[in-house]
Amino acid sequence: MPTSRILLWSGLVAAAGGAVLCVLGWYGVSGERFAERQLPYLASCTVPGAALIVAGAILVVAAYALPVRPPEPRGPGAAEDGAAAEETPPPSSAGPPLRVPGGTLAHRPDCPLVAGRPEATEAGDAALAPCPVCEPWPP
Repeated sequence: MPTSRILLWSGLVAAAGGAVLCVLGWYGVSGERFAERQLPYLASCTVPGAALIVAGAILVVAAYALPVRPPEPRGPGAAEDGAAAEETPPPSSAGPPLRVPGGTLAHRPDCPLVAGRPEATEAGDAALAPCPVCEPWPP
């Protein structure tokens, strides 16, 4: 859920709760004749209700002030630029095992730990342990 939507709904709920408190405070004050008996209603309902209305308004304004960004594409081949997606072919498991310079694990070419890394080279005859993520050969 985008942040602006959370702020919007929080502001609306806070403003609605503040309005309910203000109505309850007004109802309590209206039934009392003396000012000293009206004070508890002002202190416990009307003032916090007004504060919630102000806080709700601030949250609603903040929700509309945030810039709206389109959702980022996910998944393989989800690049913003179509040409960039065509330049890098998707990784496949066909091919010799790969290793990272200085690494101790052998990876399949489509392993997420080495896919797209230009420094990954063929493992060759080096004695390497299998990667626990891609499992390049059976144990």
